[in-house]
Formats: sequence, C-alpha cells, structure tokens
Amino acid sequence: MGEHIMKKQWISALVLAVVLAVLAGLFIAAHPAQTPAPEAEEYMEYENAVVEQILSDSTEADPVSEDHFRGSQSLIVRVKTGRYAGQQMLAENTVGPIYGTPMAVGDGVTVGLSTYADGTVRCYIYEYDRFPGLLMVVAAFLLVTVLVGGKVGLKSLVSLGLTVAALLFVLLPLLLRGWPTIPTTFLIAVLVTAATFVILGGVERKTVCACLGTLAGIALATAFGLTAQWLLRIDGYRQEYAEALLQLRQTGESGIGISGLVTAGVIVSALGAVMDVAMSISSAVQELTRVNPELTAKELLKSGMNIGRDMVGTMTNTLILAILGSGLTLIVYIYSLGLQPWQLLSSAYMSLEAISAVASSIGVMLAVPLTAAVCAVSFGKR
Repeated sequence: MGEHIMKKQWISALVLAVVLAVLAGLFIAAHPAQTPAPEAEEYMEYENAVVEQILSDSTEADPVSEDHFRGSQSLIVRVKTGRYAGQQMLAENTVGPIYGTPMAVGDGVTVGLSTYADGTVRCYIYEYDRFPGLLMVVAAFLLVTVLVGGKVGLKSLVSLGLTVAALLFVLLPLLLRGWPTIPTTFLIAVLVTAATFVILGGVERKTVCACLGTLAGIALATAFGLTAQWLLRIDGYRQEYAEALLQLRQTGESGIGISGLVTAGVIVSALGAVMDVAMSISSAVQELTRVNPELTAKELLKSGMNIGRDMVGTMTNTLILAILGSGLTLIVYIYSLGLQPWQLLSSAYMSLEAISAVASSIGVMLAVPLTAAVCAVSFGKR
C-alpha cells in the first residue's frame, strides 16, 4: 500500500514537473532577450511617488455627478522609483467624476513623467496607488480560504497563483507577440487544467476523469463560440479597446490576433466553472463506488447525470449573471437610447455578451454528460 502511494506521488510530481517545464518554455518564448534599443530623445515613464504638499486645490463637489469632485490640484510629489527617484517634482492632478481622484498629503500615487528632447520633464498624476489596499483585500481572501479550506484551501491557492501567473506572464505576452489567439489560449487552458488537478488531487482516476471532462467541455464551448461568431457576423474587432489594439498592429508594436479574442475570452471565463462541475461529478461518482463497488457503468452514468443536472441550473445562472453584471454600465447606457428590446439584444455589445455567456454555459452543461460518461467507464464494475 505504501509503495502504491509513493508511486502515485512520483507520477504526480512528474506530471506537474512536465507542465511547469512547458509553461517555463512558453514564458521564455514570450519574453525573449532583446538588445536594448537606443534611448529616444522623448519618452514617457510611469513611476511611484508620494504627495508631500498641496500648492493649490480647485476641486469641488459636483451635484450633477452625485457629489463627485471636479477640478484640479497642483501638488509637490517625491518620486520613489526610476531614474528620478528621490527628486521632488511639481505635478498636476486633473479631477473629474469619471477620472482622477482628489489627493491628500501622504497619498501614494502613480505619476506620468514625460521627458522631452531639451531635458525638461513634465509630471502629472496618473492614478491613485491602490496597491496597498489591494494587498489587504487579497490577504483577507487568502486568510479566509486557508481557515475554511484548510490543506485543500492552501492547495487551491497554489493552483490559483499558478493560473494567474500563466495568464498574465505567459498567455498575454504570447498573444501580443502574435501567437494564434485561440490555439494559444486553449493550450494554456490545457496546462492550467492539468496543473490544477494534479495539485489538488494528484494523478488518480478521479482527477484524470475530471481533467478529460473539463477539456472536452472547453473544446465544445470553443467550437460553439466560433460558430456563434460566424452566425452573428461579429468578432473581437467590435469589443471595447479593439481600436487601441488595432493601432498596435498598424504600428508594428504587436501582432495580436484581435478577431479571436471573443472565443479566447469564452475559454478563459468557462474554464473555472467547467473544472468545478467536472471535479464535483468525478468526486461524487468515486464516493458512490466506495459505498457500493457493485455499481455498473450504466448505473454510475445515471447517477452522475442526476448530480450534474442539479449543478447545471445554478452554475449556468451564475455564469450569465456574472458576465452581464460586469457590463451593466454599458447595458444601462444602450437601454437609455430608447431602443426596443429586440434592438437592444441585437446590438454588438449584447451579441458579444450573449456569445460569451451562452458558449460558457454550453461548456458547463456538456461537461456533465462527458464527465459522467468517462467516470462511469472508469469506475463502473466490469
């Protein structure tokens, strides 16, 4: 028994090492060594600073914007990072309801530093430094996860950290370098899925079944997303900030494939929910076989489907409401234009949201029979 456990641990460690090695290789491909470019005569930098003095302040509450402040401030800031670290600078802070925040002495800020050919430097407040507060929020999340989840919660945090790192430091740089959008995103999803299940449960039948069900569900969600894009005659060029990405392509700074970003978003948004459903069904089927090892594949398939059906209702609702809720501001604006309900639903934004929500939900729903079938074959009495 001990030898069997040791063997499974070695296999799990080997699989995880292979996944991490592939991610490391992709990271190197995403961040190749580059020869430093000659310094331009004029350039822009963003650095951290702290407000030391307020010279003038014309900000005042605006009743029209629910008493949000509007106006400007002249500040003395001390730069903390970069080539100008330690220097005091005069910084302008433009404040409005939609952008900018009134600053007080001691506030941490991000400043924009424009250096011109004649050596002069213009400093302005880019944004309030929310990083310390964000750290507190994240720390609270980590603490609650460990206290409630214990060892499993700690493992989930490790897998979450790996997922975030893979998305931020591997996927995004690869896309900006011109790698094919959908295949690259799907590859990262495969690696993240494998790593997550190995970290949470090691390599055993339960996790293998959940992994296969997850990948099958994501593949079908991807196929549906592509089909919906073609049917609705819409793609990533109709998304917010697509124009800025197009400018990067035109200037040669990036070769990102904008068209596939809608379906790539479907893969990322559906991944967590599909993994959740697949793992839950796989765990439940495994427990059923432990209670009654005589269950046949047909009986396990029926039980797995019943379990999955109960999960699909709430999970699908959660996905669609989360996606629509994230764009509630734009939905309110479009509705304010006086469009009829069918015209509102036919708008580019609502079509994009519909593709994302429906394709993700289809991935979750189809993961149920696929995972149940794989588990039934694997755990059922032969």
